Amino acid sequence: MLRKRIIFTLIYENGFFNQSRNFRLQKVGDINWLERNYKFKELSFSLDEIMVLDATKENKNISEFSKTLERIVDDVFIPVSAGGGIRSIKDAEVLFNSGADKVVLNTVLVEDRELVVKLIKKFGSQSIVASIDHRGDGVFVNNGTIKLDINLKEHLKNVELLGVGEIYLNSIDRDGTGFGYDLDIVEKVAKNITTPLIVAGGAGNESPLLSGLRLNSVDAVATANLFNFIGDGLSSARKMIISNCVNMAEW
Repeated sequence: MLRKRIIFTLIYENGFFNQSRNFRLQKVGDINWLERNYKFKELSFSLDEIMVLDATKENKNISEFSKTLERIVDDVFIPVSAGGGIRSIKDAEVLFNSGADKVVLNTVLVEDRELVVKLIKKFGSQSIVASIDHRGDGVFVNNGTIKLDINLKEHLKNVELLGVGEIYLNSIDRDGTGFGYDLDIVEKVAKNITTPLIVAGGAGNESPLLSGLRLNSVDAVATANLFNFIGDGLSSARKMIISNCVNMAEW
């Protein structure tokens, strides 16, 4: 049985990291702020992976984003995935060359399925994470601004058929609220797929992390809450989850 994982998601926009609530971003600080407040070498012992997402809406600068990514990669010993605005093999290569272990795809899952297939063929399915933003049973792309004419169950199946390695399922309505994951939807749709599933959106403390990881259909949980887990919050959460008999790595 594969061990379950905790993922810390960092939301980047135009050189700054942000706190997100229902996909509305509040600027928090740049990479220097992040490194001062999060001792990533120590934090790595409480996490299994870090995900860095570029939510810049206009004039994305993948070169600048990749420089920030390099600094994060240098600070940790755990896998790092990165994405946001990947529209070509070259974009993906820039992120891989900057130290990313995986790339995260969202809008191209719909707009350019051929590119997704090419990326999987070139880098391997284990290196490709499909990010899906949803409101209930509805699916949204372009930073949550465009609703697709397809329900979540159908979209998940279509994405799985592409051959991606993992699916990151993010609830827009729960994003940044701390109200817990939308596990009713997760349980409803997860039984139709076999691809490893990461749930996101709603974890403000350790309780939602545990609730998510207790589901057999969930392989990993993610949190993007920059404030609730400062200090020893993540370390305490991991210890509590392990004490509740969840199969996780112990460092």
